[in-house]
Amino acid sequence: MEIEIKIPSVGESVQEAVIAEWYKKDGDRIQKDEPLFVIETDKVTLEIVAEADGVVKKMVPENETIAIGAVVGIITTEAVPVHPTEPEPPKEGDMPPAPLVPTDEPPPALADPESEPSEPAPPLIRQILPPSVRRLVAEKNIELSAITGTGPGSRVTKGDVLLYLEQSRKAVPHRELAIPEVLKEYSVSKAVEVSRKPMSPIRQRIASRLLEAKQNTAMLTTFNEIDMSHTMTLRAQFKEAFQKKYGVSLGYMSFFIKASIEALKEFPEVNAFIDGKEIVYHHYYHIGIAIGTERGLVVPVIRNAESLSFAELEHAIVDYVEKVKTHSLELSDLEGGTFTITNGGIFGSLLSTPILNMPQSGILGMHKIEKRPVVVDDEVQIRPMMYVALSYDHRIVDGREAVTFLLRIKEYIENPERILMEI
Repeated sequence: MEIEIKIPSVGESVQEAVIAEWYKKDGDRIQKDEPLFVIETDKVTLEIVAEADGVVKKMVPENETIAIGAVVGIITTEAVPVHPTEPEPPKEGDMPPAPLVPTDEPPPALADPESEPSEPAPPLIRQILPPSVRRLVAEKNIELSAITGTGPGSRVTKGDVLLYLEQSRKAVPHRELAIPEVLKEYSVSKAVEVSRKPMSPIRQRIASRLLEAKQNTAMLTTFNEIDMSHTMTLRAQFKEAFQKKYGVSLGYMSFFIKASIEALKEFPEVNAFIDGKEIVYHHYYHIGIAIGTERGLVVPVIRNAESLSFAELEHAIVDYVEKVKTHSLELSDLEGGTFTITNGGIFGSLLSTPILNMPQSGILGMHKIEKRPVVVDDEVQIRPMMYVALSYDHRIVDGREAVTFLLRIKEYIENPERILMEI
């Protein structure tokens, strides 16, 4: 019995996908619910699993773009063993094959390459060399006959001389400036080597969305810095107990989600978006968390984050990270966000300008925590500081609101008790 392997539907707006990677080869056995291959669309990357036990036969190779619902392979659920056929016994009257009889005739002699007439050598022709080549050959005491010319009529070019010097490693400069010049020109000649590969659907989608955000919004960014001392002390104090009770580590992201929600309540325009000539206000807080992957950036959404505890927020983040790793993120996980938080600090970023996640009007950028000297009570102290950035759509959010919004987040993180007391 044969079962067709089809590309499943992952959303009404997705019409095609790319087979990013096959996990199985032709003829491999597979069990039900075992991952078969990974598909990549312009919005999500998913693993496709087998519907039954059997043997795999691929019909579409990797990196091929196919339509949703197309058949890309077959699973044969009943593999019939193939036995080698034995020769039939000879029938009566059949003559056995005649044995090979040695003969006294010598084998045909191989042609002697020395006996064959060789083509006459071409006459020596004095090459006309450009001045730069003549100068370089003279400076390096190079025998011109040792260089293979690649120019018109096998003419030796300056690039041929440079390549010969690199390969032979016998260049003896007569002047101090000769070595940097040779190395510089050779590195330029090597720089022409390039490779090309098509953009993945997710990368194309990311490029399109970022360009759309730059072209269709009046995006502006404001910055501030946060003293992380108090939050770090609080986290260190309760981290172990938090892990034991809830089975998940207490991270900084849950603090910033809580602080952002409190600031969004005070400045609802940052949680809204423009639709034509109207402003659409959200009375809920679906917070998108940007997660970087090898295939591109995805932003899964934590829905109704205002009703979740620190532990529930941390569990939601861990679940999304696991979904991203196992390619099990669904399209519904990425839709409906009202505000986004991205943390470039985990990659070592000290400061950056995040780009809006359309159609949202605000995105918060977290960065690396770094000890810096700051003035506290007229004294210079070393404190763990973090730069934060808020990019916003200036069409709907004024500068005063944006600056004050970021200041509220600073106040909540520097005094996390305010989050718990909601003041």
